[in-house]
Amino acid sequence: MTEFSVWAPNRSRVRVHNGLSVHEMSRDADGWWRAEVPAAAPDYAFQLDDEPDELPDPRSRWQPDGVHQRSRTYDHNAFQWTDSAWSGRPLPGGVVYELHIGTFTAEGTFDAAIGKLDHLVQLGIDFVEVLPVNAFDGPHGWGYDGVLWYAAHDPYGGPDGFKRFVDACHNRGLAVLLDVVYNHLGPSGAYLDRFGPYFAGETIWGPTLNLDGPQSDEVRRYVIDNALSWLRDFHIDGLRLDAVHALSDRRATHLLEELSSEVDALAAHVRRPLTLIAESDLNDPKLVTPREAGGYGLHAQWSDDLHHCLHSTLSGETQGYYADFGSLQALAATLTGVFFHAGTWSSFRGRHHGRPVNTLTTPGHRFLAYLQNHDQIGNRATGDRLSATVSPGLLACGAAIVLCSPYTPMIFMGEEWAASAPWQFFASFPDPKLADAVRTGRRKEFADHGWAAEDVPDPMDPATFQRSKLRWEEADNSEVLATYRALIALRREHPELSDPRLHQFTVDLDEDRRVVTLHRGRLRVVCNLGGTQIDVPGTVLYSSKSPGAPESVTVVA
Repeated sequence: MTEFSVWAPNRSRVRVHNGLSVHEMSRDADGWWRAEVPAAAPDYAFQLDDEPDELPDPRSRWQPDGVHQRSRTYDHNAFQWTDSAWSGRPLPGGVVYELHIGTFTAEGTFDAAIGKLDHLVQLGIDFVEVLPVNAFDGPHGWGYDGVLWYAAHDPYGGPDGFKRFVDACHNRGLAVLLDVVYNHLGPSGAYLDRFGPYFAGETIWGPTLNLDGPQSDEVRRYVIDNALSWLRDFHIDGLRLDAVHALSDRRATHLLEELSSEVDALAAHVRRPLTLIAESDLNDPKLVTPREAGGYGLHAQWSDDLHHCLHSTLSGETQGYYADFGSLQALAATLTGVFFHAGTWSSFRGRHHGRPVNTLTTPGHRFLAYLQNHDQIGNRATGDRLSATVSPGLLACGAAIVLCSPYTPMIFMGEEWAASAPWQFFASFPDPKLADAVRTGRRKEFADHGWAAEDVPDPMDPATFQRSKLRWEEADNSEVLATYRALIALRREHPELSDPRLHQFTVDLDEDRRVVTLHRGRLRVVCNLGGTQIDVPGTVLYSSKSPGAPESVTVVA
């Protein structure tokens, strides 16, 4: 006997189509419809009232034929895990590696990604952050257009494939973080509003969720249950919450606070740390302030200001939102204070922005630092990486600032060997009208900034996706890779380099010679961004100096 259930509070009749049979469902007082089906077939769909459509399950665990087709039953308990000895990993002191399953390997699958995990172990990675793997329309895309959040994307390998990947990570000592998107759904295959009042409005990316309106209790439950399912059923160690500033929630208890509380409860049950990391452009430390101190109690958040300072300092770009970040003073202020805009004027926004972080009481590990990430590369017109325009010496300086800072460092896949492959915006919507709208919108966005249409890669062209795949042969004998490995090894060897206490961290500048020095206890990390050679007194623990290239990093005691 198999029980099928679905929440459809405003419907007068719901049927489940299972195999060739159709079964009437019964409604309870909370708007849930249920039916028990003997000898059920694996594939099923719901029919609402007398509408002709068969719709997939909003909580589908498996969509082998795409997001518009029938769901398939899946038993989470059937998978044979081998990670019983895994006790998890706390975020403090860790190094995060962000990757996209579809472009991490030539094959673009979970199983193929397993074959590259030893590279991450040798690099010194602690957390593997996987971009969204929830089911979306089309075979390939970034994953942020997901519409069936409980199902792992089948072209990647489906739910069993994802579990094999997580299992393999744990058996190599790697924790797994999963990027999840709760601020909107994708534009194709989002049928939730057919079942109930899930949606609150529309954005250019797709519909948003009703988190605080009538009948929103069950909608919030949909989000929280999804998060708990990834952590519990897939053995995930943490979640990266996409663009939480776009969550519209006016309740006294914000969704993020509620989620934080429930995840802490689950962590107590499974007896391993579970981590919540937010992406937010609000520059608000409330996100990572403990709940007992009036915050949301998340464990960390991304720090875009530090990225912007590093990118602008190394590349010289000062256009758009980089306008305020190009000076060494901005870099030093952000390194020591987390946010550059901390109640200060933002020229890009045309207003004051952000709030200061209490650096005496807030540890740096609650903020992720990065030289590159999927957004900051992929949202450029051509998806070009920093390595396309910046010298290896300056890349080493950027890596040293990130990896030797008090923050939790994050590396984007391929960054560690200065990968030549761009990471471009790509999608594969089968609907020709939607595909054309995405193509046109992308080119218009950059036309407004002076880009010719032919110079902006077509996101719907399969070649754009193929160009974005890593070329692993480049990693062989990479000098940049040797730098990353050495810096991460130093971070593990010397406790000063992973010390998260912001009030014990200082930065000195020599603006004339463009030298930035991080003081980390008894150690100094000297980053020469200028064009002249410098002498660094002290016992050298590491140096990236090479003949004829003054830009370098030196770590001395």
